Amino acid sequence: MVAHSSLTPENGIVSELGCRLEPPARDPLRARVPHGVGRPDAVQIPRNTHFHTFRSQADFSTITRTSALLDECGFYWGPLSVSSAHEKLRGEPVGTFLIRDSRQKDCFFTISVKTATGPTNIRVIFRAGSFSLDGSKEAFDCLFKLLEHYVSSPRKVLLTPLHKACPRSLQELCRKSIVATFGRENLRNVPLNPVLKDYLESFPFKL
Repeated sequence: MVAHSSLTPENGIVSELGCRLEPPARDPLRARVPHGVGRPDAVQIPRNTHFHTFRSQADFSTITRTSALLDECGFYWGPLSVSSAHEKLRGEPVGTFLIRDSRQKDCFFTISVKTATGPTNIRVIFRAGSFSLDGSKEAFDCLFKLLEHYVSSPRKVLLTPLHKACPRSLQELCRKSIVATFGRENLRNVPLNPVLKDYLESFPFKL
């Protein structure tokens, strides 16, 4: 079992946000959201995971949508271990981050980020249909809106996502540029054919 970083005054992201670091857990995450949607009281994660029944159909739909966006974003690393995440971030600039499955019970995702004192981890809390960083009072109805908020913050808590593919494809870079220019609310007004519009909306964020 790998120990997580300690909370210290020098830890940039923790001191800025007052967030709690993700503690180690015994249960590794083996599966994410199942395909298919049933009644709210019947939606279950497969029994070989540590997640409980979803509280509502809305919560299940939100996580399902988040899962689809994660598959598109390019910086979701799945069930990456703590030590592997830290190793990938160790040589990166401060502020580089990635998303991975949380190993903590009752938590879906974790942000691993390179700080001035080295890589560390912060849990993403999902509660009542909203995402927040553990220890923060700011909540968002979308995980990627949360990330955009902290990336654009003057405090520069998060800076650059660590993509799996480097360099990124021209298609991805064009989508990012178009979203930044028009905004995600106006993508349907972009003068492109419906297939390209669907591609833009498959990940309508500036990350």
